[in-house]
Amino acid sequence: MTSHKTTQTMKPATAAKKLGVYLEATPAEFQEGFVSRTELNALQSDPPEWLQELRRNGPHPRPVVAAKLGISISGLARGGITDALTTEQIEALKKDSPDWLQQERATQAGVRKEAVRIKEKNAARADQSHGPRT
Repeated sequence: MTSHKTTQTMKPATAAKKLGVYLEATPAEFQEGFVSRTELNALQSDPPEWLQELRRNGPHPRPVVAAKLGISISGLARGGITDALTTEQIEALKKDSPDWLQQERATQAGVRKEAVRIKEKNAARADQSHGPRT
């Protein structure tokens, strides 16, 4: 019996998400077909000019925008940002630092601080449960 290895493919939206780019800004040939795992790996290891340009200048998808601003995706929505933004627009937002952005950054910092506290608490609890080692 011979096994046939099938090529694993993904939709363009999935590939764009994995590449961290805004699908609507990608070339038509990328949007219209399927992307194989091999093609995705090639795009990641040796990005073509269009991919480098998108990563550098955008427009960027919301998860990338949120990360560049240091806030959550929900924080973007609360701030009224629902569309992709270019690097220039993100930098302008950082420079202007509106009240909602300052608030969301403070909220995100609190979330991170709490996550560290819980992790440390769980680690201490795990150390105690193992007892002294002899």
